[in-house]
Amino acid sequence: MPNTKKANKTRSEKDTGKDDQGASTQRAKNSKPGRPDRSDKAGKPGKPGKPGKPAKGRTAVADEKGLDFPRAWVEFPDPADDEQVFRCDLTWLTSRWTCIFGSGCQGIQVGRASDGCCTLGAHFSDEDDEKRVAEHVARLSPELWQFHDVGSESGWTQNDDDGEKQTRRWDGACIFLNRPGFPAGAGCSLHILALKEGREPLETKPDVCWQLPIRRTYDWIDRPDDTRVLQVSIGEYDRRGWGPGGHDLHWWCTSATSAHGAGDPVYVSYRAELTELMGKEGYEALVQLCEARLASLLPMAPHPADPAP
Repeated sequence: MPNTKKANKTRSEKDTGKDDQGASTQRAKNSKPGRPDRSDKAGKPGKPGKPGKPAKGRTAVADEKGLDFPRAWVEFPDPADDEQVFRCDLTWLTSRWTCIFGSGCQGIQVGRASDGCCTLGAHFSDEDDEKRVAEHVARLSPELWQFHDVGSESGWTQNDDDGEKQTRRWDGACIFLNRPGFPAGAGCSLHILALKEGREPLETKPDVCWQLPIRRTYDWIDRPDDTRVLQVSIGEYDRRGWGPGGHDLHWWCTSATSAHGAGDPVYVSYRAELTELMGKEGYEALVQLCEARLASLLPMAPHPADPAP
């Protein structure tokens, strides 16, 4: 499984809220307040590829419910760290969102629905992330990876316009994306490898790929008694998470009604990912709060893309 990080608690005048995935506005190495220390509680940052600048007057796809609606947030202490608190979006985590790649996903780029969210490739959070992925890439066979010959002969990474390392784009999308009709199946070859070996996909895929559409951000909170606590927010990676260009994506699933209809809520279906991001004890505390919310007769602020009760 990928190594995990926790933010350094050194006070700095420049400390501000940072996005874990980073999107197009933050470099992964600066995505947390202060340089991170190694620990077993918080995962790594990463960022997706960069969409362009938003087009003027862009409107959401018909089945998207927009960005601004009431949300129910809950804050609780990290059971494993008394200097850290979690702030979690229960509206998102108890929603019925599910990935519909290959089953109605419209894709982030016009005319490339079969790419899903893999059109732009993925940036690595740091050297450890790239090294971990490389170890799994070395085990990919031509039977599992459609572009094995290309990646093996001429490389599977590239630098973007800002010199940041990411997975290489080949034939219009991420080089690890098997196209429809490939015998091993369409979709991420690293994901396919994980399932074939009985692993969680978060073990083989770049950090940002397995974290989406969960968004984790960090903020230092100065309290009235002159103490300081690190607030770790866990919520929905909506269009804004991509940066300004996110508004120009052709389609995005998190607020789309077509992607909300799963049997299990997000906190259940993303158990492995949330455990990696929050730690085992933090996730267990979250589960109790989510279950209490769902047990209520009329949960406040349901996700607008969820089916009507």
